[in-house]
Amino acid sequence: MNSYVTHLESALDGTQFPAGQVHTVHQGRPLWVRYNLPAVRRAVTPDTFTSRPPSLWRYRELLPLPLDVEPVTLGEGMTPLLPCPRLGQALGLRRLFIKDESQLPSGSFKSRGMTMAVSMAKHLGLRRLAIPTAGNAGGALAAYGARAGMEVYVFMPQDTPIINQIEAHLAGARVFLVNGLITDCGRIVREGTAKLGWFDVSTLKEPYRLEGKKTMGLELAEQTEYRLPDVILYPTGGGTGLIGMWKAFTELRELGWLRSERLPRLVSCQSEGCAPIVRAFEKGERFAETFANAHTIASGLRVPAAVGDFMMLDAIRASGGCASAGREGRIVEWMRRGMSLEGISICPETAVCFDCLEQLITAGKIDADEEVVVFNTGAAQKYPEVISLNLPRIDKEHPVDYEALVL
Repeated sequence: MNSYVTHLESALDGTQFPAGQVHTVHQGRPLWVRYNLPAVRRAVTPDTFTSRPPSLWRYRELLPLPLDVEPVTLGEGMTPLLPCPRLGQALGLRRLFIKDESQLPSGSFKSRGMTMAVSMAKHLGLRRLAIPTAGNAGGALAAYGARAGMEVYVFMPQDTPIINQIEAHLAGARVFLVNGLITDCGRIVREGTAKLGWFDVSTLKEPYRLEGKKTMGLELAEQTEYRLPDVILYPTGGGTGLIGMWKAFTELRELGWLRSERLPRLVSCQSEGCAPIVRAFEKGERFAETFANAHTIASGLRVPAAVGDFMMLDAIRASGGCASAGREGRIVEWMRRGMSLEGISICPETAVCFDCLEQLITAGKIDADEEVVVFNTGAAQKYPEVISLNLPRIDKEHPVDYEALVL
């Protein structure tokens, strides 16, 4: 058997589509990839995965790329699940962990989605890809597209972090800056599809980035010996990772591999400057309205409208979780606080999670004894514009006042 995929399925109405063909969306909404899970259960066990190299590709039976096809890879290793006792103590938690996605090849969790999307695009015969991006996704697509020898077009807001602009350019992509938001970039990609024949690799506009992000949940399950944490906080812009993790957990439960029926409560974390999912959750709505005047220095969260909004909200509610807005003015503070206490390179998006976490603890929605995992989705060094420094200087021509250095 080359693949355990049975079909693709509309997340909106359940309409089914054949596997092995190029698909985008149905009625403007995303598709699920569905697997023959009984056949997977007969073929492998959790111990099978453990015996393989520590890469997201160890989960091949639960991924869409046929088993006999070589993936387009940059050596994506499993990311560490790091205990954070000092930060936990500062927050009043006994069991706080960070899953550090910044250690992936592109410096962010986008490596997971792009290694899968580009591998499937190449397998299905596509040669030209295009993407609207808030930053990290464009750099990751450019890198994996270069690895595959494909043509890549990247459209990003003109104030996208300079590191993202540079990495996409250096990887050979055609990079364009747009004086607007990611939704404006998305319109340009959408309108150019028929004219230039590229394939749109936007968040959830193709079904396979989601399957790559799903491996975050598969890894977390393996790292916790299939006893999942009580709460997961995840920064959500387009929300592919949150949706993918929930899909992973439900597939693992159907496989019978989880050691309890309880699944983690998912917390969707957004900045108060762009919080469409939070607003929809609080109003009890399944679909989110476009967030007007979206602004946040956490560029990955500046997504005023998400095509997978209902998938995020469904997952949050099914898990018993919630959506929370972090305070924009505390992002830099949380970056430094997290890094100075634990040494982990905290990105602005994850800093928002810690502000949400503090608020939820204060409100009594997360208990001190619960096991909490926060996903760090990127490396702090990819966001130099976020931090302004005024560091003290030493003049080499004058004696150093060493006692003053410790004041």
